[in-house]
Amino acid sequence: MANENDYDGGEIKILEGLEAVRKRPGMYIGSTSASGLHHLVWEIVDNSVDEAMAGFCTEIQVTVHADNSITVVDNGRGIPVDEHPVKKIPTLEVVMTILHAGGKFDNSAYKVSGGLHGVGISVVNALSKRVVVQVRRDGNTYEMEFSRGKTVKKMEVVGTSDSTGTTVTFWPDDEIFETCIYDFDTLHNRLQETAFLNKNLKIVLTDERESTPHVEEFCYEGGIIDFVKFLNEGKDVPEAFKEPIYIEGKSDPDAPVAKMGEVEVSLQWNSGYGENVMSFANDIYTPEGGMHLEGFRTALTRVINDYARKQNLLKEKDANLTGDDVREGLSAVISVKLPDPQFEGQTKAKLGSSYMRALTLKIVTDGLVDYLEEHPKPAREIVKKAQQACKARNAARKAREATRRKSLLETASLPGKLADCSVRDAELTELFIVEGDSAGGSAKDGRRRDIQAILPLRGKILNVERVGDHRAFSSDTIQSLITAIGCGVTTSAGDGGDFDITKARYHKIIIMTDADVDGAHIRILLLTFFYKYMRPLIDAGYVYVACPPIFGIKVRNKIHYVYPNGRQPEDEILRDTIQSLGLNPDDNDEDGKAKDGKITKKRKGYTVQRYKGLGEMDPKQLASTTMDPKTRILQRVSIEDAVVADRAVRELMGSEVGYRREYIEKHAHDARFLDA
Repeated sequence: MANENDYDGGEIKILEGLEAVRKRPGMYIGSTSASGLHHLVWEIVDNSVDEAMAGFCTEIQVTVHADNSITVVDNGRGIPVDEHPVKKIPTLEVVMTILHAGGKFDNSAYKVSGGLHGVGISVVNALSKRVVVQVRRDGNTYEMEFSRGKTVKKMEVVGTSDSTGTTVTFWPDDEIFETCIYDFDTLHNRLQETAFLNKNLKIVLTDERESTPHVEEFCYEGGIIDFVKFLNEGKDVPEAFKEPIYIEGKSDPDAPVAKMGEVEVSLQWNSGYGENVMSFANDIYTPEGGMHLEGFRTALTRVINDYARKQNLLKEKDANLTGDDVREGLSAVISVKLPDPQFEGQTKAKLGSSYMRALTLKIVTDGLVDYLEEHPKPAREIVKKAQQACKARNAARKAREATRRKSLLETASLPGKLADCSVRDAELTELFIVEGDSAGGSAKDGRRRDIQAILPLRGKILNVERVGDHRAFSSDTIQSLITAIGCGVTTSAGDGGDFDITKARYHKIIIMTDADVDGAHIRILLLTFFYKYMRPLIDAGYVYVACPPIFGIKVRNKIHYVYPNGRQPEDEILRDTIQSLGLNPDDNDEDGKAKDGKITKKRKGYTVQRYKGLGEMDPKQLASTTMDPKTRILQRVSIEDAVVADRAVRELMGSEVGYRREYIEKHAHDARFLDA
């Protein structure tokens, strides 16, 4: 038997071809969850979009078939099919089976592209149980077939064609992915976004999983102008800002190829308080911004301040308006195109190409100066709105400082209703945010006093998506939350403020509400607060939702607890559990009917209790079912798609009723656990 401490050449494994992708798929597509599954589609679509940006493709068709396979068709040039000069096999086979093979490593085939590493389509091939590729070019239609990264059918001519383009059909590998079912809304949102960013590019999405295929078509003549209008749909846009501002420009023709770039910006203010600025580089969404966003923000703040001074709207003694002030209520899209973008990290979340900061700064400065000079009325309204934001910001700062001042002496400053824990190591401690004093009392009695703190909330907190910072921070409930957690808050845009995650007093913040409609509402309001003012806590994995039981089945002296699973109705889960205990759910005692709306039903051999509120459980029950680390169920709150999350909070928690109505109508059949 080999010594486990031995380390020699035999321990070094060589993964041939695409084996590495199958072994560690998360390195290439992020995860094997639904997010990674959809990433396969983006990889193929991005190749077609690169053809569009190069000027060769005008239409992309994406079809979801009944078996959840996907077909992507474009009318670009088609993947080359001639013999590869080095590998001596068809170039199509090289592209499909070799990891780092692509036309984007030099700037001759593609001046601008989203894919840079040559991993896209080969990764899709590696993670699919079957892939069929058809290429239309040179008057013929060529076809190849692959399975799990290996060629199963050599390239052959299967017909003639008077058009060009590529068709890829793939079946995701169910050995790799947790789910192989595509979500229509996810596909819809991403493809619509892509169409906005590529003016006049037609994208057709077809879902064949319904009896009548569902077809959506996207094509926007206005490009990102239409995108900004879309972001402001349902919001109150003052008359002065009805038409979005549009700025475009490119680098000097004499600039070296490595410093070439194009900048496109559209912006429009609404009467709200939030900021919604989306940045893209070569059509890739950059949620963490980067150099292009920095350039835009600097230009915006500088130009508006200069204009306000020049027009005497800001007096000599007045302080300059801050970036937060000028961006309050702003919706904007920044889209840059560059030949060799440098991203910080494989996920491409942040653009690192430093020259794009100066280029974006120059183009936005020049364009915005011209706009303000030519449109004096909107210009004055922009300054006026920023000045109002400045006043509200100062009021919010005073409210925050009042909260912070109270925390100078920790023990004396903590909210009165907070039952704190004795351990001071934040990594070990938990804060339960509990609905109401009744549940709070049970939680306090049942908790582990060394590591578990309890903060009962009275009633529902403010919906912070509908109010400004000043109103939010003036709320006693929100002040209590901020003080108890101790890490401060960001601005409503998700950055800045006095937020410092190292000062968080607990590394588990657990929302514990009743299993009814009111409890769900309070939970959503709290999550909206965390998303808007303490989002880094969510990103760090500090925020959780407790899952209390919905029924207790008492058999003799033992209680068996029943938890929701999100898939079945309550009664169905209850019946299944009763049957699993060897009992008959239909065998009622004669006097076992519920009377006067009581929630306890007596049946032969067992009693069922419906827990509508946490306060209905005694401290021992609450602790064992919902609080004890050994037996409880917690759901960690995470954000898979920042764009989708932002849109959901904005639309479903904002002032516009239409979005909520539409959502309810669409998802009514999925509703569970509603109380009559």
